[in-house]
Amino acid sequence: MEINTMAIDATFWVAVSFVIFFGGLIYLKIPQKISEMLDKLISDIKNEIDESEKLRTEAKTLLDNSQKKLDTAQSVSNEILENAKKDADRLIIEMNDKFHKSSEIKKNLTENKISQMKEAALKEIKDTSIKIAVDSVKKIITTSVDKAKLDAVFQKNLDETKEELKKINS
Repeated sequence: MEINTMAIDATFWVAVSFVIFFGGLIYLKIPQKISEMLDKLISDIKNEIDESEKLRTEAKTLLDNSQKKLDTAQSVSNEILENAKKDADRLIIEMNDKFHKSSEIKKNLTENKISQMKEAALKEIKDTSIKIAVDSVKKIITTSVDKAKLDAVFQKNLDETKEELKKINS
């Protein structure tokens, strides 16, 4: 009787166990389950990639919006500073003009007051001079002429002096 060498050979049994093992795997649908798990993992990874892409897009949009707001705020602040400088320059010019006008008005008022004081002083000097002259003439006349002539000359001089005063005061 011939014994099959294959029956005893260890490689045969390894081959049989290999076929049985893979057959059992196929029968239990292990490759499909592994495939489904891998497909699920792939799907989860794709979803995470899509979500991260979406988040990246949102972040970029927010960054762009923030940059626009920052640029707008910068331009507004520059505009405010520019307007403030213009207002300050305008106010300085206005204040300078007001100061010069005020100085000119005060100067004119002072000159007018000085002129009025000068005219008043001259009038007072003239009045005093006329009074002294009249008193002097009166004294001279009273000492050198008799009473009747004196009254006539005095009245005449008094009238002339009054006329001269009226001319001076007008």
